[in-house]
Amino acid sequence: MTLAAARPHPYLPNLLRRVGLLRACALALAFMVGMPLLVIALSWGEVNAEIWLHLAQTQLGRLLGNTLVLVLGVGVSVLLLGVPLAWFIATCEFPGRKWFDVALMLPLAVPAYVMAFVLVGLLDYAGPVQTLLRGWIGPSIAFSFRGTGAVVMVMSLVLYPYVYMLSRNAFLAQGREPLEAARVLGLGPLQGFLRVALPMARPAIIAGLALALMETLADFGAVAVFNYDTFTTAIYKAWYGFFNLQTAAQLASMLLLIVLTGLYLERRGRGSARYYQSARRRAKASRMPLQGYKAWLVSAWCGLVFVLAFLVPVGQLLVWILQGAWQDLDARYLGLVGHTLYLAAIAALITVAAAFLLALYRRSYKGALSGGIVRLATVGYALPGSVLAVGIMLSFNWLDGWAAQLQTALGLAVQPVFVGGVLALLLAYTTRFLAAAFGPVETSLDRIRPSIPEAAAILGARPAEIVRRIYLPMLTPGLLTAALLVFVDVMKEMPATLLMRPFGWDTLAVRIYEMTSEGLWQQAALPGLSIVLVGLVPVIILVRRSAH
Repeated sequence: MTLAAARPHPYLPNLLRRVGLLRACALALAFMVGMPLLVIALSWGEVNAEIWLHLAQTQLGRLLGNTLVLVLGVGVSVLLLGVPLAWFIATCEFPGRKWFDVALMLPLAVPAYVMAFVLVGLLDYAGPVQTLLRGWIGPSIAFSFRGTGAVVMVMSLVLYPYVYMLSRNAFLAQGREPLEAARVLGLGPLQGFLRVALPMARPAIIAGLALALMETLADFGAVAVFNYDTFTTAIYKAWYGFFNLQTAAQLASMLLLIVLTGLYLERRGRGSARYYQSARRRAKASRMPLQGYKAWLVSAWCGLVFVLAFLVPVGQLLVWILQGAWQDLDARYLGLVGHTLYLAAIAALITVAAAFLLALYRRSYKGALSGGIVRLATVGYALPGSVLAVGIMLSFNWLDGWAAQLQTALGLAVQPVFVGGVLALLLAYTTRFLAAAFGPVETSLDRIRPSIPEAAAILGARPAEIVRRIYLPMLTPGLLTAALLVFVDVMKEMPATLLMRPFGWDTLAVRIYEMTSEGLWQQAALPGLSIVLVGLVPVIILVRRSAH
């Protein structure tokens, strides 16, 4: 038996396991996620009957109906957009296919709230589109771009890349063999797609759909622009309108129940389904060439989606900036940029460090218990930022109560220790985006063969040297990717930042909310474009990774 077979784990995880550090860190991370959820679940111990009577009579039914309609509308729309586009890109040859392969991923860089205020500014009654139509046709042209259909369209244009990306990879992995076998059995191209390719890609499609729906439920900025009441807007109003954190927590618990139900249905729907991946990917010649008008129709369809989902919002932001929004580039704006970059950088460092320890724990401890701890620690990405914000604030209020008692006992002035500082906000970021960092870090760690650090240990290397000379160089690509993903996610995060930011700690996302809530679309253009441009970096990384 070789040394690697006798000791299957790298030297460093073995050392940390012996001292119990990895288990302690993993349990702490799981507790960090579980504590806000538990606090929210226990929030029904005290109910404000007056507020809930008001909500039941005026808003609760509308909140449930709007949330359900939004989820169903976005779900159907992202499937109708993402799956056909992925199929054409993966299996067909048509003009511009290579370029659209990358371009159709770029809308991921556009936050939903940016797309929302851009389209409202363009298409609402006072926007340039209706103004131009009234000049051409007459004053009778008037319509409102604020209904349910508009919200669904905005969310779908932003979120379809989740379904597109995963479906595309699944179709590429299948190769041409299943379709050729279907043709031999007498099935046409459409029947082959519906009865063979689509069922094989179902796990990937469901995974992409789940991501899109989780983002839909978590959204606050876009629905706020349209004044479309959902649970996220109700949580904000309960917090800042009724000044009742307990009611906000109870509303958050209802949203949390919807999210967890969705996760359960997604896992159950996927079940043990797997799709066969061909041992090799086919070259360009294996794609079905489209001829004549069919090829140009597919190209036009891809181009239309790209124009609406990316070129229109980015182009309009540039137009507003050139029309005068660039004058907002002053000391206050630079302060917003500084706050945004500071919070994003610190959150990225903390989250990546936590993801590294969690990945080491998962590698060192096998079994159902460790798997459950990791799943709990990484479930935060599926939770809306508003839910986490409420849970963390309630938890910190409870801790501050204990701290106040201790300060009183010691004869000290009572001051808040946890609430109102940057710590709570950073905790929310880490909890929310730990899963985004865990994936790349775990993938990079799995590529390190156990024999490498074991051999270094035999040669006399100390744990610090193994980390510095082996782990860090080999993990650098994964760590940088994880840090970049978290950095951009924190920049775009609006609900948690809006609810938990300390006084004077406004960010670019908060600036966008303030301006759009007053209908000042042009003033929101500069921070909006800044977030979009930074968001292009991780999208390019995802495109490069998916190409391999």
